[in-house]
Amino acid sequence: MRTTLPAAALLLVAAMPAWANTSAYSDLDVEKTCVQLDAAGPGEGEWVNFVCEGFRGFPVFLSTADGRDSVFFGFPPPEGPPWEGFSAFNSAGPKVEWRLLEQGEPGLPVAAILRFSVSDPEDPDKPNREVLVVKKVGRPGAHEGCMVGLVMATGNPRANETAREIADSQAYDFACGADQPAFVSDDLPMPEWSGASEGGGGGG
Repeated sequence: MRTTLPAAALLLVAAMPAWANTSAYSDLDVEKTCVQLDAAGPGEGEWVNFVCEGFRGFPVFLSTADGRDSVFFGFPPPEGPPWEGFSAFNSAGPKVEWRLLEQGEPGLPVAAILRFSVSDPEDPDKPNREVLVVKKVGRPGAHEGCMVGLVMATGNPRANETAREIADSQAYDFACGADQPAFVSDDLPMPEWSGASEGGGGGG
């Protein structure tokens, strides 16, 4: 069952201990900042995997298949980056916001925020919805990265601030597959999501 929090509920999130509170940015551009790892062969459908420049040696893995994108930030597990993303057709945005520690390990990226454009599966003629995806960054030796929050950006002037609050309060010690991600959407329903973050009950 999906849990959707109104924007006011983020006051509770903001009150939690903050692990990261500065930002850095990188570009996500398949033509300029990515290298193809592999792609579908004959009869294997349409999919392609890339590794892209990230921040301070932390890579970005972009997988695209059947009009849908999945992005993993940082160092993945040995079996490779897990697929997780929106069920509807979607595309990842071109700018990554990295949230960095200021204390303990200054400059360490612990979360990344990326804007997705997501179609309406019931009415493809409707304008796409813009959703900010907050993800835990996979760190060396830990390799655990997943979605920790979704923030509806369409019609929400505080979407960026809300996404940073989630990143700062939850990403550092978030347990993928166990902890409950945050979903923030007021008037518009959040698009369905599937993947590693479902274990806490927040999947689609």
